[in-house]
Amino acid sequence: MSTTPVYERRPTGPRYHDFLARHAQVLSIAAFFLLMVVLFSLNTGAFLSQANLLNLLRQSAPLIIVAVAMTFVITTGGIDLSVGSTVALVNALVAIALQAGVPWPLAVLAMLVLGALVGLVQGWFVAREGIPAFIVTLAGLSILRGVALLLTQGFSIPIASDNWFVQIGRGWFLGLPFPAILAVLVMAAGALVLSSTRFGRYVTAIGANAEAARRAGIGVQGVTVAVYVLTGIAAALAGIVIAARLGSGSSNAAVGFELDVIAAVVLGGTSLMGGRGSILGTCLGALTIAVIGNGLILAHISPFFTQIVTGLIILAAIWLNTKVFRGGRRR
Repeated sequence: MSTTPVYERRPTGPRYHDFLARHAQVLSIAAFFLLMVVLFSLNTGAFLSQANLLNLLRQSAPLIIVAVAMTFVITTGGIDLSVGSTVALVNALVAIALQAGVPWPLAVLAMLVLGALVGLVQGWFVAREGIPAFIVTLAGLSILRGVALLLTQGFSIPIASDNWFVQIGRGWFLGLPFPAILAVLVMAAGALVLSSTRFGRYVTAIGANAEAARRAGIGVQGVTVAVYVLTGIAAALAGIVIAARLGSGSSNAAVGFELDVIAAVVLGGTSLMGGRGSILGTCLGALTIAVIGNGLILAHISPFFTQIVTGLIILAAIWLNTKVFRGGRRR
């Protein structure tokens, strides 16, 4: 009697079933994004106007920039609650520096270095000291916002409109707002790094099983610190863009910004438990949040009611996204 093992072939079916199963969450958020666009375009005639769409791209750029970096953090199983406060601190400091006569290229470089240092310190506490990321970055949220308030005393710091710095937030390139160009570059770089580099594979492996990644020879601590440095730099860049667009720096900038960033990442299909992330999904999630906010304003919904509607829509989208993903995996 033969003892040769018999291997059964995997049942085959239409290729699009496998495609839908692999990309269920990205496809679902893309469908929801298109649904919001159609809904608001039907209810508000100005939504699809060129001026409004370009303004939407300009305003959503800081959210996309930080959400791309946050995707790396959440994919490792971490979280960064301090990005809004980092935006506020950089927003205020760059205005103070420019008002003091610091050349704008030097001021921009200094702010990016500051963002990296903020991420480095927080990443060190998370990776080396083993303190939960939620606690470390919650403390950072309070400390950084407090420093910004202390420096500005609660006042807005104006930036001269003739300073070339403001073109970072108000300029145009190839017919598109310059902040949107920055966001596209960050998105492309993030997608390339996460999907096609060793660092991106390490990020995913750490989120899936940090101990297994460590035993496989991956420098878990170094990679963990690096992703927090990325969010620090991204938050600093967002703070610069917002200051340039508004022509002023304020410690009250980006209040609640970290919640929009996390919502965008989760809407896009990145698992809060780590091990799975999508840059394309994150960008669609960020655009969805921006479209909802813009559309509700154009629909003349009360600003006191807008946050309630936005929260309910995001909750429904995430719930549907999760159901679709689970259904796709089962199929």
